[in-house]
Amino acid sequence: MQIILLEKIGGLGNLGDIVTVKNGYARNFLIPSGKAKRATEANMKEFEARRAELEAKQAEILADAQARQQKLDGQTITVAQKAGVDGRLFGSVTNADIAAAIVESGIEAVKSNVRLPNGPLKAIGEYEVEVALHTDAIAKINVAVVPAE
Repeated sequence: MQIILLEKIGGLGNLGDIVTVKNGYARNFLIPSGKAKRATEANMKEFEARRAELEAKQAEILADAQARQQKLDGQTITVAQKAGVDGRLFGSVTNADIAAAIVESGIEAVKSNVRLPNGPLKAIGEYEVEVALHTDAIAKINVAVVPAE
């Protein structure tokens, strides 16, 4: 299915690009979430009429994400979790736990922003984690997992 992208989507394209994607991806995710529209003549004309408005909105979203990235870069977030004497955790530290700790520090983030390439953290220690606030704004933070008292 051919669609017009209404925002930049990593691995797919930029605002205004006309791309071909699988029907299910377009119908079930991109179109309902407002990230794309079908590439019909009427939608193309409407997009061209609204292009400046959409570009301004995306620039505002990117500026907000970059401001949050500046605040987050290099910060150390501490997460306390129950642990055994050998340093292994009872359970694990997930992206939701890290996102909650970031929000507690006063910076807006959701669990889908936190990227854990090796899966949940299962031992005490310090880990470097990426927080993808936007496709162009990725902050690197340190997560210190400490034993809970």
